[in-house]
Amino acid sequence: MAGPTVAERDARRPGVSGPPLVPRSHRPQLRTIIALALLIVLLGAGSVWVLYGSEWLRVRQVAVSGTRVLTPAEVRTAAAVPVGAPLVSVDTGAIEARLRRELPRIDAVEVERSWPHGIALKVIERTPSLLVRKGPDFTEVDAQGVRFATVPQAPRGVPLLELTVSREDSGAASLRRFGTDRLVREAVRVAAALPVSVKKDTRAVQVRSYDAISLRLKGGRTVAWGSADGGPAKARALTALMKAAPDARHFDVSVPTAPASAGS
Repeated sequence: MAGPTVAERDARRPGVSGPPLVPRSHRPQLRTIIALALLIVLLGAGSVWVLYGSEWLRVRQVAVSGTRVLTPAEVRTAAAVPVGAPLVSVDTGAIEARLRRELPRIDAVEVERSWPHGIALKVIERTPSLLVRKGPDFTEVDAQGVRFATVPQAPRGVPLLELTVSREDSGAASLRRFGTDRLVREAVRVAAALPVSVKKDTRAVQVRSYDAISLRLKGGRTVAWGSADGGPAKARALTALMKAAPDARHFDVSVPTAPASAGS
């Protein structure tokens, strides 16, 4: 009669236990899984080193486009791009915020990585709609009423803003009610609504009150515009009026359905 097997003898021994042995058929699969896991770890570590530790993907060039008044050098200086840093680590959002803060002339900017070594700065500058005299200089005001730059010479083709508020008329009440910034924005709205043919001849936008805005044109001609409301209708009325009375000196489109002209 055969004696007990080794397994049976071990089962009878108190305290003898252990994990089941891995079947031989599964061992190649386990080795493959381990090898793949090691390969993934190595690839990940290699990628991190290439992006952050190697010299291959670092910032070496900063390209600037879209400037008109600003120079590329001014934009690069304000951007303060960390040349030599890993390209992947550059904080593009911080660069955009810094450019807007340091250069108010910039209306919008895009900061993009240009692999393998570049940062591209795409700039859109503000365009002046009006000028405000500031001593011997001029402050540029854009279409949103933002005063963004002071220049020593007036840019050609940009009308001057003249706030002629009087304490004796409704202008003072408008100033108290709306404030200077609101009146400036109303003047900007008027400038934006002007026909091209009129805008090039406009020397100044005069604001006496919220609803008493007028234009001073080349040759001493004037236009009573009224408030900034109804700009497109007033522009059409003024264009038609100037064609009908080309020698007139004074035009009134404050009520665009009943425009008037006078003088010759």
